[in-house]
Amino acid sequence: MIIEDDAAISDFLMKGLREAGFTVESSATGEEGLGLLSDGDFDAAIIDIMLPGIDGLSVIEQLRGSGHQLPILILSARRSVDDRIAGLQKGGDDYLVKPFSFSELLARLQALLRRSGIKTEPGLMEALGVSLDIASREVKRDGVKIDLNPKEFSLLEYLIRNRGMVMSKTMIMEHVWGYDFDPQTNVVDVLISRLRSKIDNGTEMKLIHTIRGVGYVFREK
Repeated sequence: MIIEDDAAISDFLMKGLREAGFTVESSATGEEGLGLLSDGDFDAAIIDIMLPGIDGLSVIEQLRGSGHQLPILILSARRSVDDRIAGLQKGGDDYLVKPFSFSELLARLQALLRRSGIKTEPGLMEALGVSLDIASREVKRDGVKIDLNPKEFSLLEYLIRNRGMVMSKTMIMEHVWGYDFDPQTNVVDVLISRLRSKIDNGTEMKLIHTIRGVGYVFREK
């Protein structure tokens, strides 16, 4: 979960973390972010301090007060020693000052997750003869390498993570592109068609199926 009111920073973080193999949600306000974290099942949170409404430190304090122990990385433009101490004393696990390097943020986040016992490297995903190496971005079906562009890879990874479940066009659009869109656009259909031509081409068992009026699903039948 990312709680950050700067849209540019939030979008940048979401894009980078998704490319690193994470599933990400975001909120621009402390109230909404607190509600999502309280009700949801998240492995970690990145929280800005200066937020509209409830500030980031209050969000962290309320989470800790209610017993939530998920790792929290504070992201803030406040750089004094006192600010860092305050953030850690309120319950933050690490503190990163803006502007920041994404590679450093990712390394810090992975370190927090490792310390909490959560696997941070997605590694190799396999399902129904299809394998995805998240680090190298290599895709194979039945041992045969398949070349995918970044959006095709992101779509396949999303479908496999949710295999057996029907993903709507809106859900796919939000995961692959990360923004609101005209529901009448056919961009998802086009991407599905391209991916299907590469994954299912020349095989008897088709894996990417269309559920008319609902969405798409990765499954054997």
